[in-house]
Amino acid sequence: MKYSQLYKEELLNNIIPFWEKNSLDPDFGGYFSCLDQKGRVYETDKFTWMQGRQAWMFSFLYNNIEKKPQWLEISRQGIDFLRKKAVNEAGDFYFSLTREGTPLIEPYNIFSDCFAAMAFGQYTKATRDHEVKNLAINTYRGILRRRRNPKGKYEKATGARILKNFSLPMILSNLVLELQDVLSNEEVEETIAFSRDEIMTTFLDSSSGLIFENVNPDGGFNDSFEGRLINPGHGLEAMWFMIDIGVRTKDVDLIQKASEVILNIMEYGWDKQYGGIFYFMDIKGYPPQQLEWDQKLWWVHLEALIALSKAYLHTQNPALFKWFEKVHQYTWNHFPDKKFGEWFGYLNRQGEPHLTLKGGKWKGCFHVPRGLYQCWKNFQAIEEKNGGHKKFEI
Repeated sequence: MKYSQLYKEELLNNIIPFWEKNSLDPDFGGYFSCLDQKGRVYETDKFTWMQGRQAWMFSFLYNNIEKKPQWLEISRQGIDFLRKKAVNEAGDFYFSLTREGTPLIEPYNIFSDCFAAMAFGQYTKATRDHEVKNLAINTYRGILRRRRNPKGKYEKATGARILKNFSLPMILSNLVLELQDVLSNEEVEETIAFSRDEIMTTFLDSSSGLIFENVNPDGGFNDSFEGRLINPGHGLEAMWFMIDIGVRTKDVDLIQKASEVILNIMEYGWDKQYGGIFYFMDIKGYPPQQLEWDQKLWWVHLEALIALSKAYLHTQNPALFKWFEKVHQYTWNHFPDKKFGEWFGYLNRQGEPHLTLKGGKWKGCFHVPRGLYQCWKNFQAIEEKNGGHKKFEI
């Protein structure tokens, strides 16, 4: 079987049917994300991240695979919950709500807004709904207004140690491409330039070739828990965003540089004793403050598979394909639940399920299907470019 076929079949025959069957709330709209191993709902609270991500996913499927009415209807269910329940009068999105849509946690950062904007953009592409288009634009512009102080009044830090965080430029580099059909070209190019420069200049450490999660305002190293933090999954995800930008802007040097960083992260973040990619690391080798640092997470490995396959597609560097095969084998041996469907999210360092849930506060209908789709399409292009070579078969 070809890699492209494996990833396509897993997406369409396992992952999407699991969420179609188990996650829809027919009474109050939106989705249940807290699903146990068998797909049963164990918590009905709704997290705006998960609502936006799933609404985006089903519009994306509709736009890019097949115009199935049920996929668009599933997306609409999330879109309506977001715009009617999840946003306050100022246009900011709550972090979580009850099943019925009563807000539980205030809009304490802008990442809920980012995923809502993604969903609105993809749904607009599918429906040309003018109201949702305006929501996408206004939500995006609200994110930009808050980007220098994302948490606003909810910020806990005193200001004695001011650090720049990697998450915002990373997510903006993808979000702006998601919204390029609804934004002006000037807005798109401005955010692309900002994100690219922040990621590849400010947060990319020239000496180690790795991505820092937090740096001083001038981009310098901060010798603290936060300043020493390396998150391999974030770095890998950002690099495939950079490759997408490089393809869009025909920037061969950016694609090459991002591919080199991917290899650096893989060499650094791979657990040489048990296999898999560490969740968090300390650049100086000190104990990380995150107690879950050595767990193996689903999204980290999926981001690695996307990054490696995408980088290989555009560079044909055999080192990237060698790493892809290694990560592919680990991922498919440990994360898919062959008994009840979908994938485990959290493994211990040894590769055993740490939690058997299929969805929760952080895991939903997003990273697994997005990763499978990306790898399917990357390998479809790789196979075409290489004439269906046998090495791209399992």
